Amino acid sequence: MIKDKLTNADTYYGISERLKQGFEWLKNNDLLNIPDGRYLIDGEKIFANVQSYITKDDAPYEAHRRYADIQYMIKGLEKVGVTDYLNCTTDKEYDKEKDIEFLHCNICSSYQTLEEGEFLVFYPQDAHQPSLTPDNKLSVKKVIVKVEI
Repeated sequence: MIKDKLTNADTYYGISERLKQGFEWLKNNDLLNIPDGRYLIDGEKIFANVQSYITKDDAPYEAHRRYADIQYMIKGLEKVGVTDYLNCTTDKEYDKEKDIEFLHCNICSSYQTLEEGEFLVFYPQDAHQPSLTPDNKLSVKKVIVKVEI
């Protein structure tokens, strides 16, 4: 897992060209005014899902195998639980088409607060529990850039 501000994203460009493309897309679009929906950046190799929603008191842990997530907070803030995939058991079998596995995790290594202008990068070993309410339920706008690994 990586947590940082989008203004520092170039620090991570050397990890992969696709990750760089994802960050560049975030930097070069008017995200406050972009409508919710799916946006292709490089076909199915890199795409973005823009979402607006109300944070939740609870949510399942999830993990992915084909894609890394860049989760970027456009507006609002949320709490995200994070733990190692090995701390979890399968709650719902891996869906290859949607690249998602829902998990039951007995150990949460940390809770991260994702604030406006910040991103979290999750790799397959990073089980994560997004969309959580920090204190009170909040309306948020977030984009998740899916980067094929």
